[in-house]
Amino acid sequence: MRLLAVWIINAAALFLVGYLISGVHLGSFGSAMIAALVLGLVNALIRPILVILTLPVTLLTLGLFIFVINALLFLFVGNLLQGFVVDGFGPALLGSILYSVIAWILASVLLGERN
Repeated sequence: MRLLAVWIINAAALFLVGYLISGVHLGSFGSAMIAALVLGLVNALIRPILVILTLPVTLLTLGLFIFVINALLFLFVGNLLQGFVVDGFGPALLGSILYSVIAWILASVLLGERN
């Protein structure tokens, strides 16, 4: 039940990002649900590998390269799905940051998490 709630919260956050950033486009809430699912899978499977492979660059940039990894994965999912379109790296960077912040706020308010 909690997994379903987190999935809906992430989809709502992604849908809100589509309204706030002009370079991120979503067809419908169903598209946001699918995109949130794919983003979750990509973040769970591919992101850890990329973080380990780019560890020297991440250390040199004092952790700021993680933002680049997040933006590239956000852009990758935008290119992978039809109902979720990201126009370029700039909107992907802003979208990934805003998506994380909104999802964190919604989860803390609705689920009572304070992480």
